[in-house]
Amino acid sequence: MKAQPNVVVIPTVDEAENLRILLPKLLLLDVDILIVDDASRDGTADVAQELGAETGRISVICRPSKMGLGSAYIQGFQKLLPLNYVNIIQMDADGSHRVEDLAAMLAKILITPGTDLMIGSRWIPGGKVENWSKHREALSRAANWYSRKALATSVGDMTAGFRIYRADLLRKMNLQSIESEGYSFQIEMTREALRVGAVVMEVPITFIERTIGTSKMSMPIVLEAIVKVTKWGFLRCNPLK
Repeated sequence: MKAQPNVVVIPTVDEAENLRILLPKLLLLDVDILIVDDASRDGTADVAQELGAETGRISVICRPSKMGLGSAYIQGFQKLLPLNYVNIIQMDADGSHRVEDLAAMLAKILITPGTDLMIGSRWIPGGKVENWSKHREALSRAANWYSRKALATSVGDMTAGFRIYRADLLRKMNLQSIESEGYSFQIEMTREALRVGAVVMEVPITFIERTIGTSKMSMPIVLEAIVKVTKWGFLRCNPLK
């Protein structure tokens, strides 16, 4: 691997069918791909390894159990940072993040060299979601509103998982301090990026609810986010506590 300036990190748990659709589309872009697989039982890692052997642009980290989204990304970042990629991209495996949106984001960041973190946002003008229930949309909007208020930020989509990080920004961030495993990982990473002075740009995307497989969203993930954001908000208002 390491033929392109850009690399996409994709955590997976039982996403073989989705990867068969996603990976060929991604390989049309100027990107390498790193799959971080948490002991999938459906052959997810095999699908990635077979295509990687054909193209030389996909590598796979196989982990022994379901260890969590946050640690998957951190392990991926730590593997990639010594390889001197320019941009390290977060993307879901389930088809919710469109390759055409990634192409637009890469074109945009190319002409905005001062941007440290680009977020593909659902909740800014032009962004939208498809095939979500009203309940799911309300939950996401409420989570982002609460995160913005608690952390005193103007970032519209704090929970977005579709992102381009400059590798230089990740090197400045204290990745070892990141503790979240669920979707609060995205909020914690945004908080840490802002702490080190990152310039954040949001661009609108269309988020499409998965049609293959099942969502990893659960009540413990929601509760983790509520507890952690509340704690971070308290620490912001009471820095000596």
